[in-house]
Amino acid sequence: MTVVMDIKTINPKDRELLAILSENAREQTAAIARRLGLSRTTVQAKIERLEREGIIEGYGVKLSAAYESGMVKAHVLITIAPKTLARVTAELHGISAVRTLHSVSGSFDLIAVVAAASIAELDHLIDRIGEIEGVERTLSSIILSTRIRR
Repeated sequence: MTVVMDIKTINPKDRELLAILSENAREQTAAIARRLGLSRTTVQAKIERLEREGIIEGYGVKLSAAYESGMVKAHVLITIAPKTLARVTAELHGISAVRTLHSVSGSFDLIAVVAAASIAELDHLIDRIGEIEGVERTLSSIILSTRIRR
């Protein structure tokens, strides 16, 4: 059984460790230990505990800035009809170009971050999102550059 730790119980070294792993999850344990001023076995134990307790759910691929710079990305703000959140979310989950989806407060219900290989592909993608049953309105903003990336 996985028990998720309360974020308040994570100590500053755990937070530093999580930041290092967020930058590069493949960094060697010995190098992380040096950066944290801890022993390699202590760092390994911390990683195992954070995994076991559900703070670290997994590891993934972080795409290079060079690859990402070739993509056209946009925020798509989405207003949905009442009681359609589950259906719309499922449809959006099935679109691989939707990188992230956030529920938000305000005049829109969702914000999707999408990526496409070209403006034409992005245009088609936004049309596809607008055609999903339950989507009432979209508003898109193309991302010109990313100033902070973690």
